[in-house]
Amino acid sequence: MARIRDVKLENAPGVAVKGDVDIADARALEDALQKAIITSVGAFVIDLSDLEFIDSSGLHVLHRARDLLGREDRQLAVVCPHGPVRRIFELSGLSELFALFATREEAAAALVPATD
Repeated sequence: MARIRDVKLENAPGVAVKGDVDIADARALEDALQKAIITSVGAFVIDLSDLEFIDSSGLHVLHRARDLLGREDRQLAVVCPHGPVRRIFELSGLSELFALFATREEAAAALVPATD
């Protein structure tokens, strides 16, 4: 079961996901991401540091969030340490589409501040 909460990294809004994301949790993740994206501006962070598993439905939700941010030319940083979840990104080919960072510090260093 996934636990999703709002987080900030530097001044960038985002969400952190903990636990497992499978088909049963995909809708909750999609709703949380959509709400957080729509109500924010600038770079956005998805922190998967505490995620233990994600299936294809969860990856699809993340891909849609990336597309939503892309429509507004907003940067997306995904904190995804090396391990099983990162391996799923690599095996699916999605590691080529997402800006993946092993730590929150690496992601923070790469973020471009929002302009008013």
